[in-house]
Amino acid sequence: MARAVRTWLTHLDVERGVSRHTLAAYRRDAQRYVRHLEAAGVTAPDEVREEHVASFLADLRRGSEEHPPLAATSAARTLVAVRGLHRFLALEGLAADDPAADVAPPRPPSRLPKAISVAEVSALIDATGPGDTSSSLRDRALLEVLYGSGARISEAVGLDVDDLDLDAGAVRLFGKGSKERVVPLGGYATEAVSAWLVRGRPEMLAKGRGGPALFLNRRGTRLSRQSAWAIISATAGRARLRGEISPHTLRHSFATHLLDGGADVRVVQELLGHASVTTTQIYTMVTVQQLREVYAQSHPRAR
Repeated sequence: MARAVRTWLTHLDVERGVSRHTLAAYRRDAQRYVRHLEAAGVTAPDEVREEHVASFLADLRRGSEEHPPLAATSAARTLVAVRGLHRFLALEGLAADDPAADVAPPRPPSRLPKAISVAEVSALIDATGPGDTSSSLRDRALLEVLYGSGARISEAVGLDVDDLDLDAGAVRLFGKGSKERVVPLGGYATEAVSAWLVRGRPEMLAKGRGGPALFLNRRGTRLSRQSAWAIISATAGRARLRGEISPHTLRHSFATHLLDGGADVRVVQELLGHASVTTTQIYTMVTVQQLREVYAQSHPRAR
């Protein structure tokens, strides 16, 4: 591998004419990559597999005694060098295939997810509307499902009645790529959905053509994402919550409150339907605020 790296760097310097700084950065990245491979017993280009590249990326994010963990942007830059190396080796016939082609770089989050407090979630749900109307029953059930299961808004409005198992307190969600997962529903969500099914949904269903959709609009057809968004926005206004409250706010709050309560990040990953735990770990950054508060209240010299 070391010889292959030297050949690649020479190509970049002589034929591609990359800058001195870029070449130095690629050399550092490649040397670290080679050390990672050697530690795994890999010494030749044809011995490298996709899992070796993926584990190197994971090590970049995790860090070691010699290297601090890299942010998503820095890890992605390092992966660019590794992918360039393997692409060159494959094109030049120095390796049979390109094991790095399908290893995607981490995507840096644009901002931390917004979560509201447990008290604010309760205030939001309590503001779904006065009385026992079909609309208020539907709105409460929708918000309880979003917060109780961590569902994306598209998953929630896509639910059919048959996707529910109220006896078991569970719901079947279809996420990105039609990936199916079954997640628990809490008692509050189960009660709200039961009330909607018995006392609210039949009235709206009678106005339409009928169908399997769980959440309906006033015309008796499936509730749209836009309408669900409008319901939550209007309810947040009645609850006098500050800032923009969106369907994803409830999903973020679901994850954050679980982690605050001691849930394992990999369990939250499964509940959210994330393909990678790296996506879920952003929520652990949100809960640092709770750690600061506990520290300030508990440590004798925190102040």
